[in-house]
Amino acid sequence: MIERNKPVLLARINKMKQVTDVEEYQKYNGFSGLLEAIKMEKERILDELDLAHLRGRGGAAFPLGKKWRHLYGAKGDTKYIVCNADEGEPGTFKDKALLEQDPLSVIEGMVIAGYLFSAKAGYIYIRGEYRRIQKIFQEALDNAEKAGFLGENIVGIQGFNYTITIISGAGAYVCGENSALLNSIEGKTGRPRVKPPHLADVGLYLQPTLVNNVESFASIPVILREGGQAYRDLGTEDGGGTKLICLSGHVKNRGLYEVNLGTPLQEILYSEEYGGGTATGRPLKFIHFGGQSGPIGAVENLDDCIYSYEGLWDNDLSIGSGAIVVMDDQVSIVDYLVNVAAFFAHESCGKCTPCRLGTTRILELLTKFNTQTAVSGDLERLRKMLTHVTNLSACGLGQSVANPMRSGLTYFPKEFEAGIREAVAPIKGGFW
Repeated sequence: MIERNKPVLLARINKMKQVTDVEEYQKYNGFSGLLEAIKMEKERILDELDLAHLRGRGGAAFPLGKKWRHLYGAKGDTKYIVCNADEGEPGTFKDKALLEQDPLSVIEGMVIAGYLFSAKAGYIYIRGEYRRIQKIFQEALDNAEKAGFLGENIVGIQGFNYTITIISGAGAYVCGENSALLNSIEGKTGRPRVKPPHLADVGLYLQPTLVNNVESFASIPVILREGGQAYRDLGTEDGGGTKLICLSGHVKNRGLYEVNLGTPLQEILYSEEYGGGTATGRPLKFIHFGGQSGPIGAVENLDDCIYSYEGLWDNDLSIGSGAIVVMDDQVSIVDYLVNVAAFFAHESCGKCTPCRLGTTRILELLTKFNTQTAVSGDLERLRKMLTHVTNLSACGLGQSVANPMRSGLTYFPKEFEAGIREAVAPIKGGFW
């Protein structure tokens, strides 16, 4: 039985002395989700995932049950399992905690996927900057294989042969996009593919492929151990379970927390159990949700907001990766967005012109507003540029650049208008 308001994904954090030790992991319900899964018909596993209504925790929030069912029905003798651990989103550090302090839970989720889809090979693409974590994860993989949870004839099932290989990223933010990640694994330049076809049909090495986030895979054993309905009851009808959130910025209690979906946003921001208000003691001004590509909300509009998928969608916001960056009333929205735009301009892969040039033009326009050198017409130019980049970019990076910018324009228009210099009157007459 799962208790509300108790850690689920973080239940083992700081309890295990050796996070890569399989025996110790099993003392805390480790691999019990896998052992339950192998007792079930495979259709039953999919039914439990549907019932749990787990939405993908990487940012897109697509129902995981639908994604897995699609791959289950995909044609192909060879299927691949890929874990996206390329956590490069500023303000997001939840996957790092799971990989570093509970790696076997991620492995267990990937092994369950391997069993369901009869896959022979899995890959985990870990951010290049996480070198030490890659070593920890490799040790966990080695121990899992020695204990019979990886390799040949896993848990005594003849023919259940499955391995997981670590692939190191090289610092490119765009490789967090699933198709770019697969290209990188194949040894190609990490640039997004044109879709369709979708990765569940034509993915890694042109075979049907499942790509899920670290937090998503870590949630699978919980669902199969406790049951889909019990997991769903932890959240809301539109999204079951708990969510890892990363509080940063001017909030007093910065860090990683696990909350039930449906928790009031005000509780997350102000209760001492979570955010505790601002570290400066000043009023909150705005919150950036879900990472750099997420929308921004003005605090004054969020008094009754519920932290759930539908609760944030109703306020034109999104959970995204789970990042919550809090800013107080001393921060200029334009100055903040200049930094966001600089990030996107730097991380654009350059494959498509709208994103390659558009992110640079957006940064230039925002810089003009920030330095009070914008002129009449620049606001309209900025809005048009945001529309062009959104509609014409090839992948989710360019398509989502406009989200925080549009939020800023909507809630704080006067701060942009203050950056427009007054027109200089033309000189009349001459010097002679």
